[in-house]
Amino acid sequence: MGTLARRGIVLLAAVASITTACTAAPSQRPAIVVNDGPLEQVAPPPVGASQVPVPPLEEPTRSSITWADCDEVIKNRLTIYNVPSVPVQCGRVQTILDSPSLPGRSPMRLSVLKAGTGKAPIVVVSDIQGEPGTVKAARLAASLPPEFLTKFSLIGVDRRGSGSSEPVRCIQEDIRLDIVNSDPAAEDLEDLLDVVRQAGQQCIIALENRLYAMDTWRTAADLEKVREALGLQRLSAIGIGEGARVLGVYGDRFPDRVGRMVFDGLPDPSGDSMVTMDGAATGAEATFAEFAKDCVARNCALGPDPKQTFLDLIRKLRASPIPSVDAGLTAGGATRAVLIGLANRSGWPALADAIAKARDNDGAALVSYIKPLVNDSREQPTALDIGLVTGCNDTKTRLAVERLNTTGKEWRTRHPLFGGVMAQNLVLCSAWSVAAQPPLAINGRGLPPIVVISTATDPVTPQAGTERAAQQLPSAVLISWQGGGHGALGQSPCATDAVRAFLGDGKVPAAGMACPP
Repeated sequence: MGTLARRGIVLLAAVASITTACTAAPSQRPAIVVNDGPLEQVAPPPVGASQVPVPPLEEPTRSSITWADCDEVIKNRLTIYNVPSVPVQCGRVQTILDSPSLPGRSPMRLSVLKAGTGKAPIVVVSDIQGEPGTVKAARLAASLPPEFLTKFSLIGVDRRGSGSSEPVRCIQEDIRLDIVNSDPAAEDLEDLLDVVRQAGQQCIIALENRLYAMDTWRTAADLEKVREALGLQRLSAIGIGEGARVLGVYGDRFPDRVGRMVFDGLPDPSGDSMVTMDGAATGAEATFAEFAKDCVARNCALGPDPKQTFLDLIRKLRASPIPSVDAGLTAGGATRAVLIGLANRSGWPALADAIAKARDNDGAALVSYIKPLVNDSREQPTALDIGLVTGCNDTKTRLAVERLNTTGKEWRTRHPLFGGVMAQNLVLCSAWSVAAQPPLAINGRGLPPIVVISTATDPVTPQAGTERAAQQLPSAVLISWQGGGHGALGQSPCATDAVRAFLGDGKVPAAGMACPP
């Protein structure tokens, strides 16, 4: 199986926004709510230099986590995700489910992993749609300079409902396949809407009162339990992509507990999925252009025009999918596989090879990119279910099918590679019940300096959206990496050094710092 880094992040990007969970009764069926305009926007706070100093770097004084060898499930998971070997230990943190129907009740266990020997713990929060937080922390540790891990230890957290933190499993495999394999060229999105409606009904039945407890608001409260268990006065953390928004919500909920924080790819602050997905489509097209340029420079197997090779492959698959023993490769599956693969900059050579193999009628390598969304096992719980549930609990935006079809036609013209996928992503929550609470807007008032990193061509959290989000945080200090992929840490030596100096020495980088590709 090919590398699984950042797998599954992009398919569900549409359902990540700054809103909070649904509070409708679990027995209700999903309702279609029409919203043909943007959500009411919250005015951004005034931009100005933070007056709060950088908090001191802490070492735990009374940690209650029992660290031990990781069990075979986690060891096998690290192998499946092709994580380079690093010394790790595992533990558990007790939290509360806190369902709207059972507020403040029902215990829940979070799985945590420690990589590194340093005394200062830095919590890692990853995208809910990607690889589990424990895996992400181990992978990030393997990419960082060794001296970083002698001063710090990275604490990966499997967010509620993911990895080994009581994973959510509620959608039947055939429904997952229908979602992943849906053709981005389809002019009528009604069929996909019907499939999503079935997924929502299955999750209501399977999860009952757990359904509406899977959201960003409660995940932020989980991090407060992690802070307490680590024995810290303040939480220092790295948030990657949508995980950075979780840390932003944590800062709003627990401002006096914020330590040194880094947001690597903060999502667009707009509460309107139309705006978010249009930006993601633009970012994805730009990322593929960089991938193609890199491919040609390496004289890769896709020839002098990788974009045309990819488009030819999609047309071929639309006419005749490639069968396989476990999951065939369709036009929809291949498009999503490439979109997912673009997020991992270091994996671009492998992605080019996978596209070339599919062109030659071997689809197995591309199928491996979407397997984490569809397949489900103890070692690798499906990423689609928890991504869909959390994302739809977090957003109130719903669009009528007529608006979806019109948008799809427009985006397929403007964004020929990925516009159809992004329009389909708008459908994913359109048959789910909506949150009763108003959208959450991160304000970040009264917080110490926060380092925010944008990436020039990012298919998940595009640079323009990250910059808009940083402008709304009074204490944000922006670093711009002129590279490609999702996440700069471990990829850009310049950005990594700046983060090391901030986390270790409290040195705030110069505002507007730019890092070369």
